[in-house]
Amino acid sequence: MAAAAGGGGDAEPLQQQQAAADADAGVPYGGGVMAKLEEQWRKTKEHAETYPYVWGSYILVYGGLAAYLTWRWRKLRRTEDRVRVLQARLRQLAAAEESRAASIPTPSPPPQQPPLAGPGKPTSGP
Repeated sequence: MAAAAGGGGDAEPLQQQQAAADADAGVPYGGGVMAKLEEQWRKTKEHAETYPYVWGSYILVYGGLAAYLTWRWRKLRRTEDRVRVLQARLRQLAAAEESRAASIPTPSPPPQQPPLAGPGKPTSGP
């Protein structure tokens, strides 16, 4: 009767076999991570096959967002490149102007003349 109830000696070797199979299936260090990733991939794949419209909308929305962000990023990079080129040209022009200004002697300013003494401002009467 004990064997029929499942409390007999047959249950113990079955549990030991399952424990041994579990121990053999897992690698001691880091192997569980790969198994978890594979399991998650399998679940995701089943979900995508079950609900293709949901996944299609994910791809459409997030793919469109990624395309937009990529376009903006490239546009920003092109703008930065143009600004760098313009700054280099401006530096060259400034250097050329400085060298030209340094090579030409500047005439000394004419001496200042003292103001002429003459009638002052008319004052208003009382």
